[in-house]
Amino acid sequence: MAKGDQTDSVVDGRSVRWADHKAERRTMILDAAIAVIGEEGPDVGVGTIAKRAGVPRSVVYRVFKDRSDLDEQLRVQILSLLLDHVAVDPRGTIGEAVADGVHSYLSWVVQFPQLHLFLGIGSASRRTAGSRTVTGAKTAIAVQVANLFDVNLRARNADPSLAETLAFGLVGLVDHSVNRWVANPQRAIDEIALAEFLKMSIWSTVNGVAEQLGIEILPSDPVVYG
Repeated sequence: MAKGDQTDSVVDGRSVRWADHKAERRTMILDAAIAVIGEEGPDVGVGTIAKRAGVPRSVVYRVFKDRSDLDEQLRVQILSLLLDHVAVDPRGTIGEAVADGVHSYLSWVVQFPQLHLFLGIGSASRRTAGSRTVTGAKTAIAVQVANLFDVNLRARNADPSLAETLAFGLVGLVDHSVNRWVANPQRAIDEIALAEFLKMSIWSTVNGVAEQLGIEILPSDPVVYG
């Protein structure tokens, strides 16, 4: 092997080891951040996160470009945890699909209220009115629901043109209702009442669209897949 090739090989090996080391630290810092945010809320500082991860504060900024980058990567991780928990691929009847989706989402929010809050507002130093990561996740869920509506409307020989509007409207309804419920310390209803409201609202909306299209949809009807 030529000397130049040997040097390149050594450099490549060091680069791979550094990349692996950085990836390990990135995972360690994100895990620590999620843990401490879950305990203390979204306003924890980088110093607190670094202490939980067992690294100097400066290391956090060697792994992430800035606090904004850290926050956005945290949203990716938190959304992954949420989507792993939520029933977004329903089975069984339409009624069961609605109930499973509502209950799985609400149970995660109740279990991890501070992580849910972080998704919406970010950290104290980087407040946000809307994250591209969060918006993208909501859009992806709405598109998946829209596709499901499209298939089920076509199965009944109904016009599927309202499928997308219906899906995005329902995702917005659930999102805004739950966000306000979590944010309001003087909430007038509990988790059970909120779940019943959401299931009733979703079903009423879906049933109203079905009636407009001249078809009948029952909660006991099976979900149709394409």
